[in-house]
Amino acid sequence: MGMIFFCSPIVSIFTDRLGCRITATAGAAVAFIGLHTSSFTSSLSLRYFTYGILFGCGCSFSFQPSLVILGHYFQRRLGLANGVVSAGSSIFSISFPLLIKTLGAKIKLAQTFQVLSTFMFILTLLSLTYRPLLPSSQDTPNKRGVRTLCQRILSQLRKYFNMRVFRQRTYRIWAFGIAAAALGYFVPYVHLMKYVEEEFLEIKQTWVLLVCIGATSGLGRLVSGRVSDSIPGLKKIYLQVISFLLLGLMSMMIPLCRGFGGLIVVCLFLGLCDGFFITIMAPIAFELVGPMQASQAIGYLLGMIALPMIAGPPIAGLLRNCFGDYHVAFYFAGVPPIIGAIILFFVPLMHQRMFKKEQRDSSKDKMLAPDADPNGELLPGSPIPEEPI
Repeated sequence: MGMIFFCSPIVSIFTDRLGCRITATAGAAVAFIGLHTSSFTSSLSLRYFTYGILFGCGCSFSFQPSLVILGHYFQRRLGLANGVVSAGSSIFSISFPLLIKTLGAKIKLAQTFQVLSTFMFILTLLSLTYRPLLPSSQDTPNKRGVRTLCQRILSQLRKYFNMRVFRQRTYRIWAFGIAAAALGYFVPYVHLMKYVEEEFLEIKQTWVLLVCIGATSGLGRLVSGRVSDSIPGLKKIYLQVISFLLLGLMSMMIPLCRGFGGLIVVCLFLGLCDGFFITIMAPIAFELVGPMQASQAIGYLLGMIALPMIAGPPIAGLLRNCFGDYHVAFYFAGVPPIIGAIILFFVPLMHQRMFKKEQRDSSKDKMLAPDADPNGELLPGSPIPEEPI
């Protein structure tokens, strides 16, 4: 997951330059090659490249265009469309633990990689159906004139690295809040199975927890997509605030569960929070920066998430080694999502304040402008503007 998000800023550049169809198709093809070649490698270091880098980068190039293309087809019901599409991953999250366990018992790891690579081949064919309806940012007309070589180079760099999204203060705060929450976001998903093996020795069917997370994540994506469409503007962010608060509290509740049934309840809420957070991320990006810059906004956001998401599980592992159990690690995992929720809470308030300020400034400009009749002639008593020399 870290590799998928880490490549997202680069993916956004390719999406803007080449379009969603070419980017997603090429990414799925690279992911297919990475999985298929992993079946022929026996060296762990080589598998780091084929599975970690090739497969991870390919998934990144196929994942982000699937979020961007929805904004081309859906404006009024973007949240619901995003929820339906992303709920598909939850269905596979439910079925894949059983599938991989069955395949691992009957065939070897190499053949398992080959079976899984067929899904990426199918994804390659499905990506060909992407047909963008909005013009890319490269299709906008540019004023041409006499420019120096340095100006032309800077112009090309701006085309590839569009940093205009960071000029919006609300986007910067929103992205920083999500990146802060991501530090503890993945800790329960990585260490939960190992924690159950240490604390609940009599439990053998630990995969039930993953199924619970996947099931409620799919439900949360469908529900949050429908709910977000009924919430106007940036007030959708409050759904992320609630989901991060619950996610942090549920992570802290894991060490307090004395029975396996309590862990199941916690995992149900974890999946629900995951569904709410993921689904409304793209609609909020479209609200903040508009459809023309949404690809870059999503790409930079996912890139910012990558580093804390990668760092969170190893830090939790170090805490486990230092204290001898996972209790402190899960307490640590609950703090960043709560901090991120507090940061995100102020984004709609700041956006509303900036909007009111713009309205006041525009009303002042209208009051200071000279009065004119509907035909464009100055009314009696209006100051006569000076003619330009």
